[in-house]
Amino acid sequence: MTQSFQLAACAEMLWQDKPIEWRAARLTERGLGVGLWNYPDHDLSSLEAVGANYTIMNGYLQGRLTDAEGAETLIASARETAQVGKRLGVDRLNLHGTGLGDGGIPIPQHGVFAPGMMQRARDTLHRICDMAEEEGVVFTLENLNPWDHPGCPFGSTADVLELVSTVNRPQLRINLDLYHTQIGEGDLTRWCEACLPWIGEIQVADNPGRCEPGTGEINYAGVARALHKMGYTGPVAMEAWAANDSDAALDVFVAAFTL
Repeated sequence: MTQSFQLAACAEMLWQDKPIEWRAARLTERGLGVGLWNYPDHDLSSLEAVGANYTIMNGYLQGRLTDAEGAETLIASARETAQVGKRLGVDRLNLHGTGLGDGGIPIPQHGVFAPGMMQRARDTLHRICDMAEEEGVVFTLENLNPWDHPGCPFGSTADVLELVSTVNRPQLRINLDLYHTQIGEGDLTRWCEACLPWIGEIQVADNPGRCEPGTGEINYAGVARALHKMGYTGPVAMEAWAANDSDAALDVFVAAFTL
């Protein structure tokens, strides 16, 4: 049996009693890439010294896709974050439709989508891609679910696919979070097939509970086989809490994605 995918895990959700650089080093010891959330929470020199493969990081601190002021803020924030990403060697910088506040609640919330919002979002993403091309970085746009992140514009898998596929530039990929897809739409295998040409990373957690594979309703071993059959060999990251022991949770994750 071999690992058919590039496996990683979100350091901020594991070993909650340990410093972040310890967690990054432990994941590296296990041969896994390291996902991060917001860089201002950490000492960059300490993370840099670990020498980890940092696979993904939040690609902005504030801003929005669909209005002029929010777009300017987003692009400025993303450019600043790109410098941090290059310093750490981060593979992908992650975006959402708008900023997320405490508990993941979107800022602002949009209950109704006005005409023209999709086109304005595309225009902003093209500007992000122009900047990314200048800086030599890659961004991803992540889908979210409507229960944990109510009112997030362009949060659905369908919206993210439409935006990324119509922008269709190598500087912008999909961060396909299957935990969110399961809650928002289900039908994971077909969504993987639909998104396949634009996937930059796949993230996984079981539902309910957002813990490691095997703690909920999703057949991740089946998803892994389906991805392998499609020819996907890219990054798969566990963005999940450990139900009990973090190392045991990673063992289960690695086993599910080892074919």
